[in-house]
Amino acid sequence: MRRTKATIAVLVLVLLFYAALIGFKGVALLASGVLVGQLLGTALLVMPVLGLFLVWREIEFGRRTAVLARTLDAEGGLPVDDVPRRPSGRPDRRAAHDLFERMRAQAEASPEDWRTWFRLALAYDAAGDRTRARAAARHAIALHG
Repeated sequence: MRRTKATIAVLVLVLLFYAALIGFKGVALLASGVLVGQLLGTALLVMPVLGLFLVWREIEFGRRTAVLARTLDAEGGLPVDDVPRRPSGRPDRRAAHDLFERMRAQAEASPEDWRTWFRLALAYDAAGDRTRARAAARHAIALHG
């Protein structure tokens, strides 16, 4: 966990350094007085801001899902990842589907409970469906408040 945080911190620092360098180039292009240079300069100022925002959003998503996982673990509500794996490490499709169906039924039975949605997100993740896992996790975060 500590190593992960250190890696994220280093990557954010590198991104900030990169954004500053690109920002300086953008300001220089804005001052060039040439329309094309000014357009490129504007783009160079907007892109790092957008990149920083997206990175911040992902870090915040990870932080909030970690809070949910710790809370659910403290309550003893985290499901055990006992889905059989293939030699490649990927989950057995049938077992992952069965787990998903159980978690989906729980989420449908208690649609306002963030715990069931977070378990559903974990089931989606076990099944390899990262897009739906993230959507279910976002819903759990919204319900958690």
